[in-house]
Amino acid sequence: FSQTDDAKDALQAEHENVIANGQAPGNMKHPLPVTVTVTQDVGTPHTVTSIVKETVFVDSDTTNEVLEKANAAFVVLTRNNDLNDLRETLIQLEDRFNRHYKYPYVFLNNEPFSDEFKEKIQGMVSGECQFGLIPEEHWSYPEYIDQTRAAEARKDMKERKVIYGGNESYRHMCRYESGFFFRHPLMDQYKWYWRVEPGVKFGCEIDYDPFLFMERNNKKYGFTISIKEVIETIPTLWNTTMDFMDKHKEMIPAANLMGFVTDKNGEYNRCHFWSNFEIGSLDFLRSDQYMAYFDHLDRAGGFFYERWGDAPVHSLGVSMFLNKNEVHWFEDIGYYHGPLWNCPKGEANKKCWCPEDQSVEVKYKTWSCTLDFVALENP
Repeated sequence: FSQTDDAKDALQAEHENVIANGQAPGNMKHPLPVTVTVTQDVGTPHTVTSIVKETVFVDSDTTNEVLEKANAAFVVLTRNNDLNDLRETLIQLEDRFNRHYKYPYVFLNNEPFSDEFKEKIQGMVSGECQFGLIPEEHWSYPEYIDQTRAAEARKDMKERKVIYGGNESYRHMCRYESGFFFRHPLMDQYKWYWRVEPGVKFGCEIDYDPFLFMERNNKKYGFTISIKEVIETIPTLWNTTMDFMDKHKEMIPAANLMGFVTDKNGEYNRCHFWSNFEIGSLDFLRSDQYMAYFDHLDRAGGFFYERWGDAPVHSLGVSMFLNKNEVHWFEDIGYYHGPLWNCPKGEANKKCWCPEDQSVEVKYKTWSCTLDFVALENP
């Protein structure tokens, strides 16, 4: 499910269309976990790498040491023809992090994996590999979807040059990532997941365990990049979400993160966590609240009649049901998904090869939502 060159070019063009000059919000407050201390300074906020305590720092020579681990796995939605891009990504992830921890991988595909794919992947990673076939009912049209209407919507969006507007498979992927990947039987045994996509890059040494960091600090969702969604892909998503909130007021906690997805007037601001990188709680996605929200969206049909992405869907679910203390920006993890970087600043960058000034919240201040997240008050 990697991007074609044409899709990457289209994405870059779309992104450039929404970028404008602007200033980062002032008086930023760092989203502090309970185990850190901060020395006040003027300018760029301290990176997590320099202030997190009680994390496991691994000597590169202690590869045989038995380390404490979380009940967690990497999850990769991919296809056989992604093999080369995926191998490039995994060799970086193994080198930067997993060769020390040996967390398992779950690879999912709507078609059977080839023997070549499985052999080459198993030969290059340190953790156990599991290869799963997606059930047909999770990658097909529900009976309540009008497929003629869906085809007409794709045709219209393609003519209007909406990114991925004419792509049928992309819609199934977004629906699957929104509401089904965590229900695959191979995921049942795990409590935490780290989503990985073919072709992404990891630009820094990761010398602690992000899974344990999440678990020890009562975090439920972690991200690296947040940006504003292309409104043409989700014209009715916000109204559909408000309809859900109106019908299920009892599910929405008073301390939530709705300030991340709304402006000062309470209107939808299109901010979302870019879900190609996620480290999160599977219990959260399996919760009655999130499943009720997904089912409400699925019945509305926007995954097919429009082009609802899993990123805004996950982000709206996180914003409704979690509070800021339960969400974490992994600013210390150097991460690239074309064309955007999340890159650590200052001292933390000494363990990286990514350029600080290319980090999305620095280069594209008005398109990025990350500093807006940082500026939100803790409950």
